[in-house]
Amino acid sequence: MTDPKSRQKRDLIAQWAFDTRPILGRLHLWLEDVEIEWLNGEPKAEFTADLSFVGGQLERQFAMTVAVTALGTRLFGRFGEGKGKPKSELNQVKKDADAISAYAMSEALWYMSRLLPENHAIMVSLGEGLMPKAGETPEMGSNPQLGFGRVYARPAVAKRLDRRVARLINDKSYGWDRFYSETKEAGITIWGAAIDTLENTSRFAKGAETGCMSVLHLFDQPLQVTKPYEGYVGNLILPKEVVDHAAAESVLIDFRTPRSKVVRAIESAYPGIKREHIHVWTLRGKSRVPRIGSLWAQWEELGVHLVDENWETPFGMKAFTESGTYAPTYLVRSWQDDAGATHVFISDGYAASAEAVQAASLAPIRGQEASLAILTSKFQLPVEKELLVMHLDPDGEKLAEELAEIVGEKLSAEEVARYREWILEARDADLPLDKAVLEADDFFPEKRWSVLTAIGYICPDPYSGIEGIEEVVEGIDEEDRGRVYRASARLTSANGDKRITFTLKLMEKDWEESRLVFSPLLVRFFHGEDYLTRPVRTSDSGRIRNELQTLCVEALEFHGDNEIRVHFDRIPKEVISEQDQKLLLEVLTWYKSTHPIWFDWLDLVPPGAEG
Repeated sequence: MTDPKSRQKRDLIAQWAFDTRPILGRLHLWLEDVEIEWLNGEPKAEFTADLSFVGGQLERQFAMTVAVTALGTRLFGRFGEGKGKPKSELNQVKKDADAISAYAMSEALWYMSRLLPENHAIMVSLGEGLMPKAGETPEMGSNPQLGFGRVYARPAVAKRLDRRVARLINDKSYGWDRFYSETKEAGITIWGAAIDTLENTSRFAKGAETGCMSVLHLFDQPLQVTKPYEGYVGNLILPKEVVDHAAAESVLIDFRTPRSKVVRAIESAYPGIKREHIHVWTLRGKSRVPRIGSLWAQWEELGVHLVDENWETPFGMKAFTESGTYAPTYLVRSWQDDAGATHVFISDGYAASAEAVQAASLAPIRGQEASLAILTSKFQLPVEKELLVMHLDPDGEKLAEELAEIVGEKLSAEEVARYREWILEARDADLPLDKAVLEADDFFPEKRWSVLTAIGYICPDPYSGIEGIEEVVEGIDEEDRGRVYRASARLTSANGDKRITFTLKLMEKDWEESRLVFSPLLVRFFHGEDYLTRPVRTSDSGRIRNELQTLCVEALEFHGDNEIRVHFDRIPKEVISEQDQKLLLEVLTWYKSTHPIWFDWLDLVPPGAEG
């Protein structure tokens, strides 16, 4: 007679494998085991209740999406290969890692999208990668990414929505209100997404033991963003009870509030708390002194603890502060230590736009309050001055005078033009610049919204205690050694918070074959695969279109209903080498001439053709 627990486990694995089969099949993985642990909320038996608005089957696919992204990135993203290398080599490792993570998540989303409801689409509203990462310079170009306007849906829906997104980007007379009303009139439901396929890329490239993850936030409506955008956003994240206690005393707490008032609100919420037990996390480092050094000074004068990299979190791991503004959000709360003393952890400072919106949308379901403020894309001034810049009129006659008053000195015409450009970038993307302080609601057209957060852990996370990718070595047959791994995902919504740990096996016995499975098709050509002898499939068209948008978005120009024009002069050699660019032109020219119907969307502008 079958043991009931054994049967239950077998059924659990079978159902997860069935529901996630498009992703497992595409990435050549076998699901060996599934473990479920509820972290918050009332535990419910698996398959008996949905966690979010997407439904149970899609929830399982989103969990698998971030888990396989984390797995593929860790195994094939050149983890640690940039340690001790010159800046140019380190940056190339980072771009290669971003390429693997973006490709793995994009492929998983593409394959799962075929099971979306017929009139639904996932559209990426915010992504990480447009701005150069730490140590990079602007001429190195954007990093491989999943950014604004990427649509995942059934073919007919995707094609229809792609046309509207292209118009939204190119036609200034076609604004957000018209885009949103037309999609609703067409019966299309858009689920917006904010994505960072590889958070803490620098730590990953240098082989850091903790902190790297893949993050996807899915919303039941698109964010009100109309252009590819990535900038900086000031953010202050506090336990909700702190803000509530302050409000009861008629004190407003937001990002602009002097930190002395924030401390008093914390002391009101937690009577008797010692100031050294108020742990304030911000980005640190010498390069950030001009930006938020004044913010650190406020906290230091108040006698609180500014978190550094020697501080041990409640989960027994060391914090890190050189990057990674999203993960600390999970630790924003109060707790008691072994001696019964109260501690509270808060997050302050700034983040990139996608991370800031992710943290702000997580806050309500974690019992937190998040306050945001739009900053410039370059953030060259102290934060108290940055808060004023983005609210200036870029077309006003007194812009130069107003900037001079803020900065404290007269700026050159070129400097004024740069500030004007940064303000216009945010305005053209329809960011809410009319408000001094923002909350997550300000980014959603309906104001009432729901979110499902999905995280895949590449390395252990100090702020939640969840492990990263681990090779399974015990109980493994000799032929399977080096092919079986544990990968953790976390799903969080207003209805609960659970951790799912998968045991996954690489189906390919040859390591190189597994690496190719997780590599973009174009990258495989760069590494020597012969495009002339490889069988061509109709899906190659969508696959290559997708990869171009991931690998070199700054070189693409969107025209008409469907056309993408590739400007080779705009592809930085740091992103795709000159040798690989020559091969890329050769490959795309061959596809275009050999399969003109499938590639009618592709237009090529070779090097030097633009004069």
